[in-house]
Amino acid sequence: MKPSVKANLAAFQHDARLYLTLGIANWSVFVDHIPDNVVNLLTLRNFGFSGAADLFVFVVGYGVAIIYGRMAFERGYVVAATRIFRRVWRLYAAYVVLFVIYIDAIAYVASQSMAPEIIEEYNISGILEHPLRILVQGLVLQEEPLNLDLLQLMIPLMAFFPFALWGLLRHPNLTLAASVALYLAARWFGWNFHAFPDREWTFNPYCWQMLMVLGGWFAVTGASGHGLRNLSWLRALAGVYLLSAMAITLMRHSPALSAYLPDVVLNGISPTDKENLAPYRVVHFLALAFIATYVIPADHPGLQLKPLRMVIKCGEEWLAVFCVAVFLSFAGHLILITGANLVVMQIGVSLVGFAAMTAVAYYISWSKRQDEPAALRQRA
Repeated sequence: MKPSVKANLAAFQHDARLYLTLGIANWSVFVDHIPDNVVNLLTLRNFGFSGAADLFVFVVGYGVAIIYGRMAFERGYVVAATRIFRRVWRLYAAYVVLFVIYIDAIAYVASQSMAPEIIEEYNISGILEHPLRILVQGLVLQEEPLNLDLLQLMIPLMAFFPFALWGLLRHPNLTLAASVALYLAARWFGWNFHAFPDREWTFNPYCWQMLMVLGGWFAVTGASGHGLRNLSWLRALAGVYLLSAMAITLMRHSPALSAYLPDVVLNGISPTDKENLAPYRVVHFLALAFIATYVIPADHPGLQLKPLRMVIKCGEEWLAVFCVAVFLSFAGHLILITGANLVVMQIGVSLVGFAAMTAVAYYISWSKRQDEPAALRQRA
């Protein structure tokens, strides 16, 4: 392990901003997955090129590199790698349980004729005629029901990360270069994972791995340190890019305003180009992260505010909260399409969902503390 990497890992201190980011991503995933919901007009994807998925993948890469990089330093790489693979198994187990219950709930709703069109909408056509086939394909990640694609993506990315971590701890720049090379090759040759029968994954793991490795690279190299943030010209450049991205995204929402955009912008920048992680999407996320970490330092007193603490708690228990958010988004969508889809109802459904996610996060955190020794519980 490089001495500089050891020093960066040893110097890292708890950063609530990481969990805040995961919490925001979880809340955004929930409201973004409810169509025709006025609240999802406030999420990140409506003001630039990146979205909640970028937050998830980058921050998970950053956090995993810190946690298991330290473990590799203290207990050896083999131990760290096996702990990551244990995390992969937990992700897969969570996905399987969520997949089975999720498609069963959708099939039940459709069979009761409450909303039969959701079978096609949620990408599980054939569930009523061939339930066993759908189940088996889901177990081998060949099905991609709507709203489960992000969790599905995290399984191969996390399984790949032990190999990336080995390189990051020894040759971080070379490892990042190899990751970028794989990203470019996947975009050039059209590599992607396939789903049944002739579809491709919504998030291409060959491309999205670069964002996760990039998060790990920032963690082990300390590239997000104070020296970089103090470059005023770089902050100005990032700010201009963010404002330009916001203007383009907002103008695209309006047919009248989009007529003023040059053809090269209209044809070259797609707001839905998330499959292969478009380069301008990566740049947008990095610019946003750069400005955000400058405006909100790790010791910012605002991070102690009760509303933000609730979001942070949802980030600390991100996997369980994500699984709950998937069901809540389905329930919210069902409520809105079978009832009066009024703005007040959309806001109410969103607020109830936020409250439920937060309650689950606090319960899981409390439950974990009960398994700790009494001395640790008292200190907490």
